[in-house]
Amino acid sequence: MATTFAIVGTGWRSRFFVRIAATVPDRMRVSGIVTRTNSRAEQIANEWGVPAFTTVDGMLESGRPDFVIVSVPWVATPGVTRELVDRGLAVLAETPPAPDADGLRALWSDVGASGLVQVAEQYLLMPGHAARLEVVRRQTIGDPTSVQVSSTHLYHAVSLIRGLLGVAYEPATVSARAFVAPLIDPLTPDGWTHDAVPRPATTTLASIDFGGRMGLYDFTDNQWWNPLRTRRIVIRGSAGEIVDDAVTRLHDPTTPIASALSRRQTGIDLNLEGLDLKHISFDGDVVYRNPFVGSGMSDDDIAVAAIAEATGAWARGNAAPPYPLAQACQDHLIALAIEESSRTGADVAVAREAWAD
Repeated sequence: MATTFAIVGTGWRSRFFVRIAATVPDRMRVSGIVTRTNSRAEQIANEWGVPAFTTVDGMLESGRPDFVIVSVPWVATPGVTRELVDRGLAVLAETPPAPDADGLRALWSDVGASGLVQVAEQYLLMPGHAARLEVVRRQTIGDPTSVQVSSTHLYHAVSLIRGLLGVAYEPATVSARAFVAPLIDPLTPDGWTHDAVPRPATTTLASIDFGGRMGLYDFTDNQWWNPLRTRRIVIRGSAGEIVDDAVTRLHDPTTPIASALSRRQTGIDLNLEGLDLKHISFDGDVVYRNPFVGSGMSDDDIAVAAIAEATGAWARGNAAPPYPLAQACQDHLIALAIEESSRTGADVAVAREAWAD
């Protein structure tokens, strides 16, 4: 059954969902987009090829979607989420679900018990991370004890750390520091800068102590785009470790061995199957299959499509919740602690919150 969703907001992430639905129209459909003005609605309808409305009620008159994506500025997300929940609609809110700790607590108090809110945290659904998570779940490296992430920022990185460690809502102590050093920044979301002059860039390092398990956060300004800063992930366990795509563990008590996570990526060199990810294997076994084979989507688009399709299945009562509001609240609360500790130079304690129950 195809997943149907509507979107409130016309920001750059809204375009992601519209583009993905157009890529796999047999599996997803955008029923409508809600924006503020008639002129903007007309523009969206013409440029994006989807119905556009100025009110949620107007959108609902054309049919009830499986769920509604909230893709508006941070400060507006809680209010729009409340409005949709009040109508009994299932929601997929963009990250983070509220801008600050008080906002998270207030939003949880208002809508947490409804069970209607998921959050579009897609990083653990990215093919490489999903494959690593499967290797961890198989106890290949024993019990995971620490995760080091130098890839993406704040709540996304925290989601990876918590998910790979298997940490839920345990109290944590965060210690963060910021360092400034010169760095060329040749590529931004606006394109190539054609500027090879090093300029000050901030790197934030943070340890997150969950009491026996630890996360290490490492992020440099614009690391998503800057090709001079690669991405790294290290998952250490009681019986081995994963470093990016290399897995080291014991074969027997005196024989450590190393194996690789291997992508089957077609369309390279003389392969004529089309540019596509098929699967990721480990030691002769498939640990990840692309659920959108044939689409030619990037890893990030695959992950976004996966969270959207999973939300549709959940909203129809056919699947477990993919990333509940409580999880996203915990991610952002720890992210806020990273920022506070970096700013003050002091450790920040993250206590158990109401959503943990």
